[in-house]
Amino acid sequence: MTYIIAEPCIDIKDRSCVDVCPVDCIHEGDRLLVIDPEECIDCGACEPECPVEAIFPEDALPEKWSAFVEVNYAFPEGMERVNELAEAYATEHDVRNPPLEPR
Repeated sequence: MTYIIAEPCIDIKDRSCVDVCPVDCIHEGDRLLVIDPEECIDCGACEPECPVEAIFPEDALPEKWSAFVEVNYAFPEGMERVNELAEAYATEHDVRNPPLEPR
């Protein structure tokens, strides 16, 4: 099992999760962050740090965001592939997450 970053991260890309990841498995794409499933050690440090609650254990990912398993698992194929999948999802679902308020 790994952790998955889902729709709430699109266009937000708050890097709080990156700062706490002990193995640097979270990477930034054009519209969202993704977790490399081959690097993730399932520690869960990232999940509580996400201000938009976009990070889930794979087996607890809401069904409505199941497409993000493919997005995150595409990381080993290259960030270009991740960006293609994320853009296709965001376009199909008309995702327009507003920016976060400054903390």
